[in-house]
Amino acid sequence: MRQLSSTSRRIGVIAVGLALAGGAVACGPKNGDDATAGGDGKPGKGGTLYVLNNQAQENFDPARLYTSGGGNVPSLVYRTLTTRNRADGAAGAKVVPDLATTTGEPSENATVWTYHLKDGLTYEDGSPITTADIKYDIERSFAAELSGGAPYLRDWLVGAADYQGPYKDPKGLSSIETPDAKTIVFHLNKPEGEFPLLATQTSFAPVPKAKDTGAAYAAHPVSSGPYKVVSNENNGEHLVLKRNPNWSAATDDQRKAYPDTIDVRSGLDQAVINQRLSAGVGKDADAVTTDTNLGPAELAKVSGDKNLAGRVGTGHFGYTDYIAFNPKVKPFDDIKVRQAIAYAINRTTVINAQGGSSLNDPATTFLPAQASFGYTAYDPFPAGRTGDPAKAKELLKEAGYPNGLTVSLTHDVTKGDEQGPEVATAVQEALKAAGITVKLDGQEHAAFSDKIHTLKTEPGFFLTGWGADWPSGGPFLGPIFDGRQIVRDGANFNNAQLDDPAVNNEIDQINKITDLKAAAVRWGALDKKIGEQALTVPLFHPVYKRLFGKNIKNVVISDWTGVLDISQAAVK
Repeated sequence: MRQLSSTSRRIGVIAVGLALAGGAVACGPKNGDDATAGGDGKPGKGGTLYVLNNQAQENFDPARLYTSGGGNVPSLVYRTLTTRNRADGAAGAKVVPDLATTTGEPSENATVWTYHLKDGLTYEDGSPITTADIKYDIERSFAAELSGGAPYLRDWLVGAADYQGPYKDPKGLSSIETPDAKTIVFHLNKPEGEFPLLATQTSFAPVPKAKDTGAAYAAHPVSSGPYKVVSNENNGEHLVLKRNPNWSAATDDQRKAYPDTIDVRSGLDQAVINQRLSAGVGKDADAVTTDTNLGPAELAKVSGDKNLAGRVGTGHFGYTDYIAFNPKVKPFDDIKVRQAIAYAINRTTVINAQGGSSLNDPATTFLPAQASFGYTAYDPFPAGRTGDPAKAKELLKEAGYPNGLTVSLTHDVTKGDEQGPEVATAVQEALKAAGITVKLDGQEHAAFSDKIHTLKTEPGFFLTGWGADWPSGGPFLGPIFDGRQIVRDGANFNNAQLDDPAVNNEIDQINKITDLKAAAVRWGALDKKIGEQALTVPLFHPVYKRLFGKNIKNVVISDWTGVLDISQAAVK
């Protein structure tokens, strides 16, 4: 569960598949190895794939990362118990086995999960991978020296709440059992049907205890994937990966590993990245970016060039930008006021303020419009794309404001940000037509984040957004609407401070379901139920467009990470 940083939101991530920037003709792969892009013929092995990024892949340690981090770069070095299916679009939102033989064997109530390792798994030095190594890396992720990774296991594992990692407590976690070298068993505090999705994250990668160097491990980690780290300069600013000679495709049907070398350079200006990919001179013809999108002006230029338009990936990551209400602040304690604002919003002007419809899809649901999240189409306050000021005025009158009212909207002052002044001004103009005067309260990014996520300072009306760590309704709805996740002395994301026993119970019931498709249906129904309370006003789901080099083949972009999957790309 995450709210992206200001920079990350602007950089974004891409998913779904590929399409021409200006049209509907797909240019992305559809049949695995037979799919190509940027050239003719099937993808082949060899060469160097260059990655040009804005943000560095810092702290390249499996205990400190998410599998989806760094545009899939970590998953080239670290294999995990499960992984995402390496396929385009919706098929890529499925979880599949990686080191394990299955996606997991749950107990009847999904509080115990058992995994067995495949045969023939080895590290880069040829030594065998064991379940004790996976248990050890999970325990490392609790160490203060290695903070930054996924936080879920502290809550999910029995007895993990106060665990401080193996450097302080070498006895480890008794809730993770390794009865033999190929079996690992997890004991959870409560049912978690989505445990196989969590097991894709890099804390579930193996780390041999004898090779652990603590905080220095990121510089020379031991690879379990198709590539090993041969150079890590300035904490991820320049990473060079080369083939792991002891990786076997026979145990890994997900990573194609076409290039001999993958060269990742970060800290580059976004405009420079797009210019280099566009020109495609020399090594840049063999380059991709996993974190830099085209802006409106760049997109207009690219769309007019047939050759460039064929090298643009288009899609959607599971992220929603929305208006949040704090119902404990007047007048937002009145549902009719919240409903009036929902009716008054002009999503067309909001989207235009953020770059136009090519870069944003209008949102009326909190869940992103992808089946894996449980998306169910609905609009509890139908006002079309341009709003319904008359209906908003009618609701305000019923709420006791026949002459309108004045409110304050808190937003980020960073220009171009999805929660920035352009979007705030568009909201201001839309509400003006409904008789609502909006005073803008712009805050510097750090102050903005602190203000909206601290209960004592949380305003009544503000812009924010949310994205999930895996494609499911659970990490999307839980942190925002589960009353038990209200944080009173830290970063709180349940902005409405909703603590509805019926909602909490439904979240618990869905979490027991191990059939992810069945769970998705329930998440969608819960989204609709919560949406009718007007605790948020969904505005848009960002759309991202990203260039890749003219020699790049086998481009795969899934609904899971939304990032061009380096493990599938070829330059030959």
